[in-house]
Amino acid sequence: MTTLVSSTDTLTRDALAVLQPGFLGTTAPDWLLRRLGEGLSSVGLFGRNITSPEQLAALTERLRAERDDVLVAIDEEGGDVTRLEVRHGSSFPGNYALGVVDDVDLTRAVARELGRRLAECGVNLNWAPSADVNSNQDNPVIGVRSFGADTALVARHTAAYVEGLQSAGVAACTKHFPGHGDTSVDSHHAMPRIDVDLDTVNARDLLPFRAAIAAGSKSVMSAHILLPALDPERPATLSPRILTGLLREELGFQGPIVTDGMEMRAIASAYGIERGSVLAIAAGADAICVGGGLADEETVLRLRDALVAAVRNGELPEERLADAAARVRGLADWTLRVRGASEPGADSQEGTAPGTASTLAPDTGIGLVAARRAVRVTGSAEPLTEAPYVAAFTPVANIAVGDETPWGVAAELGRLLPGTETGSYSDAGEAGTDPAALAGELLAAAGDRTIVAVVRDAHRHRWMADALDAVLAARPGTVVVEMGVNGAAPRGALHIATHGAARVCGRAAAEVITGRRE
Repeated sequence: MTTLVSSTDTLTRDALAVLQPGFLGTTAPDWLLRRLGEGLSSVGLFGRNITSPEQLAALTERLRAERDDVLVAIDEEGGDVTRLEVRHGSSFPGNYALGVVDDVDLTRAVARELGRRLAECGVNLNWAPSADVNSNQDNPVIGVRSFGADTALVARHTAAYVEGLQSAGVAACTKHFPGHGDTSVDSHHAMPRIDVDLDTVNARDLLPFRAAIAAGSKSVMSAHILLPALDPERPATLSPRILTGLLREELGFQGPIVTDGMEMRAIASAYGIERGSVLAIAAGADAICVGGGLADEETVLRLRDALVAAVRNGELPEERLADAAARVRGLADWTLRVRGASEPGADSQEGTAPGTASTLAPDTGIGLVAARRAVRVTGSAEPLTEAPYVAAFTPVANIAVGDETPWGVAAELGRLLPGTETGSYSDAGEAGTDPAALAGELLAAAGDRTIVAVVRDAHRHRWMADALDAVLAARPGTVVVEMGVNGAAPRGALHIATHGAARVCGRAAAEVITGRRE
């Protein structure tokens, strides 16, 4: 029996519609504009594509000249994960800091202001927020990207973030379903596995996603994780049980399901991106995120052709591809409507739940307000009046955060105390780091200046904790700034936990150290 399929043109347009590719450069390449004309509905932006708000606005305007309803997506979580401010650090603290403050009006206001800035630049889909419950403090990829380890707290702040972001006309993409918080492996490098029972999944991990759906999250992103309690064979991104059975049917989510980056090794190494993309759409995903690492026309064509071939050989039902494309186009239609509603004199924007408007007026300084409120100080010390030596203990950054975004307190201290000097200290890799030798090097460089030791997740890095202990033994007056998950007991004469490494977190810490505000 022969299966009838639609014309090649229709199949091709649907296959292009479900792709969310990236590209190289700060202007739209000709091949991308051409594919938008042929049916591509989405474009993903990364730090490499952005130099300034003005440049970004011009870029998105050019994309819309080709296709008015194009979804322009970005991974702008704020905090440690920023693309909009990749070269300078974010003006907003991340989820962990907001969770520590635990003021949902503040979270809503921060998300709204971040969304407003994105909308001004022409971005209408944000791959955020992270709804993962960071139940594993040693998690190498989530950490400060989570609102915290308490399920109820994460749920209420996830909902507030969704409401704030979408009130600015930017669609939220709540991630990483069904929850990436209990992993000890980074899915950029390998397949994480979470061995917990179904009751734990329901009580701990799914609650924030239920809250996001209730708040009206326009899209949800899947996780490349193996969770045997839900599906012992396939990772969530490729699992019909998880995407269709759980998310679509049980939780009732009807918006587009977006995959995490398909070139991540958890999928690419085991399945390949073409096979993985076909399996993801068949499982219930509606949009294929690709472009963080593979950002060329060849990749788009390979995925397009793999989807078309899968329909023609009967592996992928034609109606499933058509449904996926329709959900993506439906989200694009929503962005057009809210853009129209934002004109002067228009009614409040569709997609914002009644009564969710922030009690805090949008303020370009709301990020700094939030960062200051998130700081926790242990111990006491006289405010510094002379330039210190800042020692940055630098771990390898996970790919989601990237290593191109500056972090720390040196730049902010330097503005308040000119002459501040800094040094970077890191793990030596496979050969190992001698913490005593590293501490000796640091002490020699510091001389008689006060040391400000800046760490990031010191509880996860033995070399860092041991070197810090050696410094403190020699110089007990050292100030310690923890800019990651605050998982270890406070140390130092003055211990400052910022709960994130965004630029505004560094500024808030510098203000505590000096007792001064600019």
